[in-house]
Amino acid sequence: MHEYISAIGVSSCTVGVLWHLAREYFDLAKEVVDVCIGAVLLVLTSPIILVCALIIRFSDWGPALFVQVRVGKSGRLFRMYKLRSMYRDAESRSGAVWAGADDPRVIRACRWMRRSHVDELPQLINVVKREMSLVGPRPERPEILIKLEETYPQVTRRLAVRPGITGLAQIRNGYDTTLESFHHKLRADLEYIDNRNWTMELSILAKTLGKLNDPLSH
Repeated sequence: MHEYISAIGVSSCTVGVLWHLAREYFDLAKEVVDVCIGAVLLVLTSPIILVCALIIRFSDWGPALFVQVRVGKSGRLFRMYKLRSMYRDAESRSGAVWAGADDPRVIRACRWMRRSHVDELPQLINVVKREMSLVGPRPERPEILIKLEETYPQVTRRLAVRPGITGLAQIRNGYDTTLESFHHKLRADLEYIDNRNWTMELSILAKTLGKLNDPLSH
């Protein structure tokens, strides 16, 4: 019995020390957690990604994976991966624009992918490559970021952390359809950056699960 109690005490102490270190070195611990969980999720969801890729190929012949340049931490550009849920020539006339909840550029057979956010799954590759995080501000396109900075100079503060697949702004707000509506998402992003901790991270991930079929979340 004495040995059993001692073992419990040692285990509790170890957990306490690890928790303290995780809080003390939040950024490093978050990066390790991101890479480990991201790798596991990528393996587990690979069959779903494959099925979606086949649907895209048969619906609109062309590459199933969509690669787009985004702005990451400290302003570094990186190639973000998504399942291509839009037609190949979606932006040939419109140029770089924000997506909408009922975007006509979306392939009919792939609308469920956007509603469920399954099209975001390849971004786990970016997480494993340490270009993105599971939780953080959504990465903007360089050309859109330039426009945003003219109206919202504080937008560059979002570059202090790695962008995320989900985040506080994503669970609170829908699509950014205008320059004026962006300030709601920016306010949430800055709140996250100023107050982020493990409790907030877990809360965001939990609430994200409840929004997976919400067409207005992004």
